[in-house]
Amino acid sequence: MTPPPPPPSRLIVGISGASGAIFGIRVLEMLGRLGVESHLVMSRAAEIALAHESDLSVAQVRALASHWHKAEDIAAAPASGSFRTLGMIVAPCSIRTMSEIATGVTSSLLTRAADVALKERRRLVLMVRETPLHTGHLRTMLQLSEMGAVIAPPVPGFYARPTGIDAMVEHTVGRMLDLFGLDCGSIRRWGE
Repeated sequence: MTPPPPPPSRLIVGISGASGAIFGIRVLEMLGRLGVESHLVMSRAAEIALAHESDLSVAQVRALASHWHKAEDIAAAPASGSFRTLGMIVAPCSIRTMSEIATGVTSSLLTRAADVALKERRRLVLMVRETPLHTGHLRTMLQLSEMGAVIAPPVPGFYARPTGIDAMVEHTVGRMLDLFGLDCGSIRRWGE
């Protein structure tokens, strides 16, 4: 029997309403440089946060993606397990988004696509951007980890000696893309 072909070089990118839209933006930029097809889903809260945190418009962020989908469009390709991908990253991931994914009670394409990644046993990386965390948050993270998600808060690696915020974001996002086997070529690795 012939093994199935590898999944296409395609990644779903969710941007939720937590602070840190720059992480999602940088993911899209890096995927573009790598030639990886990106499918963007932004929550309404993400669009509001973007206006507070960036000079980019929603249209400009959408233009960074190969394809973008409305959060309300639950009939879009990323809502189906038959839509083959490397997985999904939610950058940043709000506590609300994380909680919806953990319960399986999904209210948008963003959380449905994450649920699909889990059920299809694909990589799901959640850049949870909240602190401090209470016990309920930690239990939800544990539940998601047990379900197969990777909880990866955007924590800078100071061993890389970042020269500023942009360098910290670049390194952090590069490490997140490593989790999908994607090497952006721009991060300083320990011991190399």
